[in-house]
Amino acid sequence: MNKTGLLLIGLTFSAGVVLAQVAEQPPAVIGYYASRSVPIDSFDTKKLTHLIFSFCHLKGNLIDANNAFDSSVIRRLVALKSANPGLKIILSLGGWGGCRSCPQVFSTRKGRRQFARSVKDMTDYFQTDGIDMDWEYPALSNVPGYPFSPEDKDHFTQVIKQLRKKLGKQAIVSFAAGGFTGYLRSSVDWKRVTPLVNYINLMTYDLVSGYATVTGHHSPLYSTPEQVESTDHAVRYLDSLGVPRGKLVIGAAFYGRVFENVDSVHDGLYRPGHFRRGVSYRNFSAELSPDSGYVLHWDPVAQAPYLYNASKQLFVTFDDSLSIRMKTRYVMQQHLGGIMFWQLGEDRFSQGLLDVIDETKKEKN
Repeated sequence: MNKTGLLLIGLTFSAGVVLAQVAEQPPAVIGYYASRSVPIDSFDTKKLTHLIFSFCHLKGNLIDANNAFDSSVIRRLVALKSANPGLKIILSLGGWGGCRSCPQVFSTRKGRRQFARSVKDMTDYFQTDGIDMDWEYPALSNVPGYPFSPEDKDHFTQVIKQLRKKLGKQAIVSFAAGGFTGYLRSSVDWKRVTPLVNYINLMTYDLVSGYATVTGHHSPLYSTPEQVESTDHAVRYLDSLGVPRGKLVIGAAFYGRVFENVDSVHDGLYRPGHFRRGVSYRNFSAELSPDSGYVLHWDPVAQAPYLYNASKQLFVTFDDSLSIRMKTRYVMQQHLGGIMFWQLGEDRFSQGLLDVIDETKKEKN
């Protein structure tokens, strides 16, 4: 065999090794952390690949940690890397209600440049690994009274472009994306933004929001005849646009949503009601127990659980250990980038949902 043939065989073998390594890459496990009253040491962060501090905000055109306490929390998160060197610590900007001035700041070249420079400065100062943009939501009505315009879509592209330029290729740039159809169609120029980011963190929760007047699953894996919005729906939509699956990270909820004044038809599912409150997963056993009248149901189509309390006319939509297991398996079966969740401080300190994700990742296919 001549040298050309040997070279081709070598290249083919090398490519095969690379492809095998990519295929075997374990999914990312990305946790948002927003608790000020629950210490990070309460959780086994070695089961995470990425931990996102939530939230920083804008002060003028610059990113800002709100106070000295938040700065100390960021330092504590970074210190976790001494025991888990592979853990990436990321700063997040915004959150629901936390990006009021984003449309104004990001509408100008000066604002975007000053913001990106401040992110680089803060990243260097704290020795964090990148930025997660949580602008809810470009070009869409969001918090009542907050400004928005169609131009937000292009301004979002430009600020992501500026962040990548300023932070460099090694930094992580990601964003929290709405999991609902309106966002997927209107808020992001996927063709231009996708090549610039490491991960797209799909918020495939709150799909039935606090403004809803009809109940449903707020974090379902699959669509149903009554509810199109779901994790799978968002993934399929972005896949149809050519967004690489390896950049898609689906979201799970470490909390439930309670709706009140819900009648008993279909055990409260897809019935009129009003959002009452949220409840952390760690408090489920105390607040949503069978002894208090809550009956557990499972929707085999949506692959999602729900509770109904007939005497109090309360309906609860949430993720539990089974739905989290199904979502984690979905990530592996669909070769997605990973799974993320809101938020770590709402998990149980032992035998929690992070443990379910970790156990499921280790299952043999």
